[in-house]
Amino acid sequence: MANAVQLITERVRDRVRREGVDLASDATLARQFVDDEIRSYTERALGGGAPLLPDETVATREVVASLTGFGPLQPLLDDPGIEEIWINSPDRVFVAKNGVSELSDIVLSDLEIRELVERMLQSSGRRVDLSSPFVDASLPDGSRLHVVIPDVTRAHLAVNIRKFARRIRDLHQLVGLGALTQQSAEFLRMCVLAQQNILVSGATQSGKTTLLNALLSVARPSDRIVTVEETFELDLSARDVVALQCRQASLEGTGEITLRRLIKEALRMRPDRIVVGEVREAESLDLLIALNSGLPGACSIHANSARDALVKLCTLPLLAGRNIDAAFVTPTVASCIDIVVQCEMDKRGVRRITEILAPSGQVAGAAGQGGVIEASTIFALDGRDLVATGGYPTKLAKFRAAGLDPSIVLARGDR
Repeated sequence: MANAVQLITERVRDRVRREGVDLASDATLARQFVDDEIRSYTERALGGGAPLLPDETVATREVVASLTGFGPLQPLLDDPGIEEIWINSPDRVFVAKNGVSELSDIVLSDLEIRELVERMLQSSGRRVDLSSPFVDASLPDGSRLHVVIPDVTRAHLAVNIRKFARRIRDLHQLVGLGALTQQSAEFLRMCVLAQQNILVSGATQSGKTTLLNALLSVARPSDRIVTVEETFELDLSARDVVALQCRQASLEGTGEITLRRLIKEALRMRPDRIVVGEVREAESLDLLIALNSGLPGACSIHANSARDALVKLCTLPLLAGRNIDAAFVTPTVASCIDIVVQCEMDKRGVRRITEILAPSGQVAGAAGQGGVIEASTIFALDGRDLVATGGYPTKLAKFRAAGLDPSIVLARGDR
């Protein structure tokens, strides 16, 4: 069947070239072309001129995917149970289901992988070549693509496609999945409404982006939200959202737009809330400056614990230049960050929130000499449950300004 599908695909491509049409932008026309060629092939097969197709429906789906989708990877992209796909080599195509990886039965060639990558990058306007051997891009369905080419890799292209669970849109769904309790969800909802600055931390694939989406779903309808990301990942349902992403430099080395530039531009767009998808480097300084001006915000960061996240956020701004020191950064982090939420994925692939921390705004010890930000643990993991510890936020001005009292939620016994 593989040879028949390849033959049919090539005949459809010949027709496309002759007629000068674009099947990628017209799914109906693509299906019509494929149906015509499948019918023609079947007639020849019945006359003994070619082997019969075992399943015309499957053949049609494979040809359409090859012409308008992403070929052998399209069924994996269409499978809602698959969270991530990665290619280490032509015969090492892996998928992750419920956080657990497994080797698929798909085998590609180096040429097929290159053609798939080129097709995936076509709609993004980004490129990958010897001068730029890494690329991050968004696929049309919102999935994130990351590609690395030789000689940075040993012999083959390394491809990662991270899909996003659009089915999780709010905090109630996370409660239903057991990622957090009703009490902690209500506390986080109150924090968002009180315009608290929230730092979401955790390891890769621990659910940070999903949690950011869920948190922002409870923002006030009137809030104007500006998101800033390296590549588009956040998918907010708010009515007034502007999404910005970085841009690679051109072949001439010009035109690059960095996260630092985007954060500065976002401040000129009258935001009620700014969201940085992830801080990794010096852009953390620009975020802190924005938050220190009174603008509510949220961001994510890679860290092993909520307290480690605060330490890391105190360190990253130092990359911005020699004139930035801890004596400025540490107190700024302490005063700006109101809530830290730690996410985790265990060995079984289960994602959950393990800790919610509230910095007091104070620094113990000299800030420039390893001072530690004081913080209270509001919720912590007790066995498999996220329970209130009895701690309370000490920075209450924003809660009071919004007419909210977190002690009402935290005093409850419900989980």
